Amino acid sequence: MTLCRNVADATSNATLGYVPTYSFRCAQRCAPVEQRFSMADVPSEVPCPACGQAAARKISSPVLGRGNSAAMQAHDAARATADTPAVVSSVPHQGRAATRTTSNLLHRRLPRP
Repeated sequence: MTLCRNVADATSNATLGYVPTYSFRCAQRCAPVEQRFSMADVPSEVPCPACGQAAARKISSPVLGRGNSAAMQAHDAARATADTPAVVSSVPHQGRAATRTTSNLLHRRLPRP
């Protein structure tokens, strides 16, 4: 697979890591060409670097879940606990805290939760 970088985007877009990667392939079935474009500027064809013919854009699935952010790590940890929850080895020592009761008769009129 040939990996090409679009020179126009490299100079105009400082955050090249955040633009999508598109895959193109020519009619002669040369190796796929991958280039990065912003979503507004993506062309339907690019020249094939091997044969020079027009390489059409291929439909592919998006690349999801490759984040290395703290939010992605928290999401992965939450999903992992859903699949393999922590095992409890014993019953907790303390039970539920006793509810406080009052002897004041006026408190009987208050709404209960």
